[in-house]
Amino acid sequence: MAHWRDSARNVKFFIIDFRATFPLLILLFHIRLWTFIFAVLATIFFTLLDRFGFTPIVFLRWLRAYIAGPRKIAQPWWRV
Repeated sequence: MAHWRDSARNVKFFIIDFRATFPLLILLFHIRLWTFIFAVLATIFFTLLDRFGFTPIVFLRWLRAYIAGPRKIAQPWWRV
């Protein structure tokens, strides 16, 4: 029996995060070599994200901040 405090945890299929199982579902409906490679790569990607404590939304925010760089300009470039 699960406790109510466990309701906030992410769902896992054995050790794989639930977000990584969606590409495996696509593989079951469209069995080709490229979907197998896509499913394996996506599973590895989402497993690594979970390993480092990121969710996909947090990772995209981190990536956006990384691409934007540390310098933030307060005025638009056309008014400078």
